Amino acid sequence: MISIHNQIVFITGASSGIGAACAKIFAKGGAKLILAARRFEKLDRLANELVETKSIASANEIYLLELDVRDRPQVESAIAALPDAWKSIDILINNAGLSRGLDKLHEGSFQDWEEMIDTNVKGLLYMTRSIVPGMVSRGRGHVVNIGSIAGRQTYPKGNVYCASKAAVRAISEGLKQDLLGTQVRVTEIEPGLVETEFSNVRFHGDSEKAKNVYQGLTPLTADDVADVVYFCATRSPHVNISEVLLVPTDQASATLVHRKEL
Repeated sequence: MISIHNQIVFITGASSGIGAACAKIFAKGGAKLILAARRFEKLDRLANELVETKSIASANEIYLLELDVRDRPQVESAIAALPDAWKSIDILINNAGLSRGLDKLHEGSFQDWEEMIDTNVKGLLYMTRSIVPGMVSRGRGHVVNIGSIAGRQTYPKGNVYCASKAAVRAISEGLKQDLLGTQVRVTEIEPGLVETEFSNVRFHGDSEKAKNVYQGLTPLTADDVADVVYFCATRSPHVNISEVLLVPTDQASATLVHRKEL
């Protein structure tokens, strides 16, 4: 196990869910955090919480970025403008991602498709392209991509979301091959059902529909996923956990779940 004390950890989509949970566990491990998301007020609340609960030594150990990973010029300028003390990023957690809609392909929304592809695929690529060259030049680093069980198994009406997460899996595998010999590690975490804002976002804020997704079963929590991310990041440098499929006990595949009768 290695210490991540004073390592710089960059987390996208850090304002809630898995991203916020990763921020908390890495803060407790002594890391310095670059937290990025579109919702700056939520980032600010999270940073204050980390300081108030003494999860992190001081506000100086956190750097906040209002960032939309879909916007390539914004990503490039934000990374280029990082202060010198924050440039040497040790761990990149590509967590920003979403699902929009649950429609048959021939009835799907172009806007939903574009938002998923721009965030889940292009946003991840922009971040990786901007940060990994520095890792290569320093001879160390770790990229953690948050994928999904949907990247392995397509399910009805999940077409484009599943395709975007299959792309994350392919990109992760390709990046690992391209970085062979550089000492930069690549991990993909593929969660199954996790109760976060995910379903709320998918159903455009319909909380009743979102609640039904998890009814009668015990889903994963954001903390469960963050715990696995932290485990992967703290292995000895010669150990790379390339891929983790993480599901609740009540889930056997993308479509097969056990629900207790209510």
